[in-house]
Amino acid sequence: MSADFDDLLKPREAAALLGVRTTTLARWARDGLLKPAVHTPGGHRRYRRGEVLAVRAAGTVKRRFEEDAARLYEQGWPIRRVAAEFGVSYGMMRRILVKQTALRTRTGRMEGA
Repeated sequence: MSADFDDLLKPREAAALLGVRTTTLARWARDGLLKPAVHTPGGHRRYRRGEVLAVRAAGTVKRRFEEDAARLYEQGWPIRRVAAEFGVSYGMMRRILVKQTALRTRTGRMEGA
């Protein structure tokens, strides 16, 4: 039984492994990207270490982070607010959004496609 508990991570621990904030992890849980394995009697989420590592290894975290940031920006959020939401600098967020805009323009999603 203790092996089962050793395999479970608190949101703070899972977020640290993924390089995101716990609020981002909670949003992903709501969206179904990474669902908690269990909820404690107190209602706290616990994640399986293997699932967290699989998400990290698959590279979906960075891609999802960038897509989420671009979506908020397209909804009218200022770059500084998007950067604060994800806990990154203004300059880094600006580079991410420029890259996402270029990708979307190239695939035709932003230009009258």
